[in-house]
Amino acid sequence: MNKLDRKTMMTARTALSVAASEDAPHQKAFAAYLRSGDDDGLRGLEMEGKAMGTAVAADGGYLVDPQTADTIQNTLSSTASIRSIASVVNVDASSYDVLVDHSEMGAGWATESSAVSETDTPKIERISIPLHELSALPKASQRLLDDSAFDIEGWLAGRIADKFARSEAMAFISGDGVDKPTGLLTYPTVDNILWTWGNLGYVPTETAGGITRADPIIDLVYALGAEYRANATFVMNSKTAGHIRKLKDNDGRFVWVDGLAMGEPARLMGYRVLIAEDMPDIADGSMSIAFGDFSAGYTVAERPDLRVLRDPFSAKPHVLFYATKRVGGAVSDFAAIKLLKFATS
Repeated sequence: MNKLDRKTMMTARTALSVAASEDAPHQKAFAAYLRSGDDDGLRGLEMEGKAMGTAVAADGGYLVDPQTADTIQNTLSSTASIRSIASVVNVDASSYDVLVDHSEMGAGWATESSAVSETDTPKIERISIPLHELSALPKASQRLLDDSAFDIEGWLAGRIADKFARSEAMAFISGDGVDKPTGLLTYPTVDNILWTWGNLGYVPTETAGGITRADPIIDLVYALGAEYRANATFVMNSKTAGHIRKLKDNDGRFVWVDGLAMGEPARLMGYRVLIAEDMPDIADGSMSIAFGDFSAGYTVAERPDLRVLRDPFSAKPHVLFYATKRVGGAVSDFAAIKLLKFATS
């Protein structure tokens, strides 16, 4: 091994050792709190609070260490949920306002000597997204927590991320907005020919509870404005995807085509498909397929802090870990998403 290789390896080891030493205080302090309730090490540490000034919450809950918080956040972002294609913003308030201009500002041609007449002004829509508390309550036996070989941080992060991911995914699709996000399919819908702001436009399959040809899929794609199509994604569950996979166009070609490049996913009409299991199965009148630019059409707002409260009393001999975060979601652009309705009209 030459001198340059040795120097490179020593530099890399030094960087790893510095990173590990930086994370060690958080990991040790947080692990001590989770295992035994010892919170002395947590006080004064810079925990995952970002804009918050203290690591200790008023109710005895503690903000999780950065590594655990990042693990949970990365898991949520990679799950098959609307979150992975929506616009996600961090806020430090109890709600988040989206300002949308959904009208055309007037304009006109003028000559050098002609008078300029007043034109229409744009209409600004304010959409407020309230944040709601999402919680998880995993438990472990004290004996398991006492086992020094047990990766309690990894276990806790996995359990919290799994629970949060499933709860979020369902709420972003069908949440009623009461103590939870407002789901995509809970907004008023109208035939896209009659679409107006505040509603989601739909395209009917013209077959009750089914689809027998590819034409409605094509109509759905072109019901969406051209400015949104470039970044559009189909959203459906596995059963619906299995049905759509079999559809062919008038020339006998499958509309769902496998990718030409290695590792490239199959695409429907040239667009990505997100398999979200909380979308409804095909039934008479169901809105089982959504298509749109969700980065413009749906906004997820959340607080960056995640708190954990240790409870060794309520479920003896187990210890409960009450984890909470605040998150909200709502449609932020009603023109950016269209639905396929499995009905005659």
